[in-house]
Amino acid sequence: MKNELKIVRPEEAVKDIKSGNRILIQGAAMTPTVLVDALCQRYQEFEDVEVIHMHTEGEASYALEPYRSSFKINSCFVGKNVREATNSGFGDYIPIFLSEVHLLFRRNILPLDVAIIQVSPPDKHGYCSLGTSVDVVIPGLESAKMVIAQINPRVPRTHGDGIIHVSKIDYAIEVDIPLHSSSAKAPTEIEEKIGKYVASLVEDGATLQMGIGGIPNVVLANLHGHKKLGIHTEMFSDGVLPLVEAGVITGENKMVKPGKIVSCFAVGTQKLYDFMDDNPLVDMKEAAYTNDTSIIRRNPKVTAINSAIEIDLCGQVCADTIGKRQYSGVGGQMDFIRGASLSPDGKAIFAMPSVTNKGISKIVPYLKEGAGVTTTRAHVHYIVTEYGVVNLFGRNLKQRAHDLISISHPDHREELERMAFERFKVLV
Repeated sequence: MKNELKIVRPEEAVKDIKSGNRILIQGAAMTPTVLVDALCQRYQEFEDVEVIHMHTEGEASYALEPYRSSFKINSCFVGKNVREATNSGFGDYIPIFLSEVHLLFRRNILPLDVAIIQVSPPDKHGYCSLGTSVDVVIPGLESAKMVIAQINPRVPRTHGDGIIHVSKIDYAIEVDIPLHSSSAKAPTEIEEKIGKYVASLVEDGATLQMGIGGIPNVVLANLHGHKKLGIHTEMFSDGVLPLVEAGVITGENKMVKPGKIVSCFAVGTQKLYDFMDDNPLVDMKEAAYTNDTSIIRRNPKVTAINSAIEIDLCGQVCADTIGKRQYSGVGGQMDFIRGASLSPDGKAIFAMPSVTNKGISKIVPYLKEGAGVTTTRAHVHYIVTEYGVVNLFGRNLKQRAHDLISISHPDHREELERMAFERFKVLV
């Protein structure tokens, strides 16, 4: 087994990529931007190079003119950098649970020609770390005929499954640049209210799943009085660090990897990446593991906190489209909503403002034409807005409409009541 990397210039690293190749690009904070840019510089030589990825950071040049004429995007999650290209016909989206993306590669449904990744320098045994983004990369590396790596000393060496031996890397470049980062914005007054409501639902000994943003950060900030919390999540950010330091997050009650923060990717500041570096407390696994409902449900009191774009009066959740427009992706929402519901004393929670920034109600009589149902009405339990908390589990359609209207914005309640009467023929 060779222990030396073939270090080349960026343009050399991508020289063997050909028209018609299918390429997986590692995402989130680990997006290998230098290699992506080198690939795009060859665009005039290409036709129909297919790019597959989850959410990526950076510009995503292949989604822009003049490069997009040579590349086609086939993403499993639509981020801001490919949203316009996807919705204008230059790309497409695969609706798929994050827990099942690995099957596309392992079952050869989408065989890969190339995987482009970013990793740490190799250790004395020749192993590099996939750092903060393991998610779907491991099955991609298993499937790809060629692996091209961006070696960066700023990549934290994380514990868990995210390693690759240098013998598996065909070409490598060396860079020394910061990882993509994201800093939390100060929460709004509405987010503060919602976060406090959600925090009130979290019990001592709960296992948490939450994402990044104002509401999750407020929830975490309001958990300092709690005890023995654990983390088994799809992703995490800086918000967990104060709770780890305060001894609130211990993971001692977890059944699956007790004491460990289990995740498949992380995005945050340099402080987060420093925390993850060589920290045995953090166990980075592939998404096929973190998002496996049968694994999630084994932990006690799984509390899954997710968001929505709109929810109709029956409880149907749309979280990845705005009408016909693809906004993001199915991701791991259903994986964790179901896992939490099946967990002993678990709670599946949707938290969102009652209205958009433009004052449009997010609780609606019907989902918009073309909207995707990310989570079905049969899976929905807790809904939280700044006007309170309702639990739809076991509630019939009329009761659901009544409950949801009660936490809608007051400016929209009369119209929602009118539409509910039209639908159900009784006052709700």
